[in-house]
Amino acid sequence: MSEEILINVTPTESRVAVIENGMVQEVHIERRSHYSCVGNVYQGRVSRVLPGMQAAFVDIGLDRTAFLHASDIAREDVESELDVAIQPGGEEQPPEYKITELLRQGQEVLVQVIKDPIGNKGARLTTQISIPSRFLVLLPDAHNIGVSMRIEDVDERERLRNLVSEQLASEAQSQAHPFGFILRTNAEGVGHQALADDMTYLRRVWASIQKRIAAANPGDCVYEDLSLPLRALRDFMHAGVEKVRIDDIAIYEHVGQFARQFMAGWLDRLEHYQGRRPIFDLYTVDDEIENALQPLTRLKSGGYLITEQTEAMSTVDVNTGGFVGYRNLEETVFKTNLEATQAIARQLRLRNLSGIIILDFIDMQDEQHREQVLLTLERALELDHARTSIHGFSDLGLVEMTRKRTTGSLGNRLCEPCPTCSGHGLIKSVETVCSEILREIVRAVQQFDARELRVLAATRVVDRIRDEHSTTIAELEESLGKYIRFQADDQYPQEQFDVVLL
Repeated sequence: MSEEILINVTPTESRVAVIENGMVQEVHIERRSHYSCVGNVYQGRVSRVLPGMQAAFVDIGLDRTAFLHASDIAREDVESELDVAIQPGGEEQPPEYKITELLRQGQEVLVQVIKDPIGNKGARLTTQISIPSRFLVLLPDAHNIGVSMRIEDVDERERLRNLVSEQLASEAQSQAHPFGFILRTNAEGVGHQALADDMTYLRRVWASIQKRIAAANPGDCVYEDLSLPLRALRDFMHAGVEKVRIDDIAIYEHVGQFARQFMAGWLDRLEHYQGRRPIFDLYTVDDEIENALQPLTRLKSGGYLITEQTEAMSTVDVNTGGFVGYRNLEETVFKTNLEATQAIARQLRLRNLSGIIILDFIDMQDEQHREQVLLTLERALELDHARTSIHGFSDLGLVEMTRKRTTGSLGNRLCEPCPTCSGHGLIKSVETVCSEILREIVRAVQQFDARELRVLAATRVVDRIRDEHSTTIAELEESLGKYIRFQADDQYPQEQFDVVLL
């Protein structure tokens, strides 16, 4: 399987697309006005303890207080989640502790964000700090060595665990405080030196965090995860990635420095994209994003999926549509469901749907057909970077599954509640339209010759550009050598605009 990573950088946002066999599988977006805080470590202060919920609200300096459950509080005498995960047959549950025995109001506590704020909910926190690198995850408060469950080969798991154990043993005298480590999926097949370098890097990071903690006030961020382009290289790069294309020279050089330090062997796979076409046009990524914001996904056979997202869960409904190509109904249904499994796996990744997901396949009477559909779905989800769990068909014929949630879905990131329908639907946010306008200006100048450009858009959009992106527009005019004029027109809906060449 061939794979590419495309990195698109504009003044307002960074976007990463993962391409597998010429098809867009994942899209990740980070805006300068709204960074993801997942992975960041904060010096927090407990603002309220809720005994009835076994949880506490913690002020970490964000707009809303964050949520910390008792089960996410590290305790030395309680077996960690890592231990349970790596010990076969471990069914024993850690003892329950009352939140009032663990935290008190006004107490300062070091916490890490594990879920971004979504909707009206604040960020989700843990005190079980973990710092990731290329091949390892550092666990400052643990003493275990874990291996990713995605590395299935028993001998390879044992080899990796032995390499880390040997390195820890060799450093025992020089390290006053031993750490725990998790070997990530990317560690499969790597040698001793690469792991040793990662361990050294992680210890340096933790030492710098401890210095910041000593001088931190409540609400201060003491550790910030890498930017999106660097996270893409750290988390998505593997032997199957043939090319990483970056359309911004400054980010290309920054990523190159990172690669020289941590993955020098793959430095030749980085490429500064200088084509006239926008980089996301190479695989129609923007069209795929647009389609992913719609509920309907068409299948090649004529069937289709309807995907709906709510705060409680997401649902995917499979329909045969115009597909009537087989001799009997059961065979037609079976073939449609098999095709749907591939499309569902792709849409979950592309839309970044998470939490509880209900799949409504077309009813099948044959038990073997049901088993085959589940098996095909499991195989299709093997490439998903997020952890998934499939619970089989329920008595109602529905497949229940979960997908780990860290950041909001693509729709939540790009859209906002529609004022016209009182929040029952979604339209693109003003910021999304502003970003589209800036990209369309560059696209128009590259394709056509004009001395001036006039942008007609809704008043809210024009006001946002003039108020918050005036510097960006000035820099764009200077770099393009064109004068750009904006005209507000209330006849335009928020999502629509026109770029007129003069």
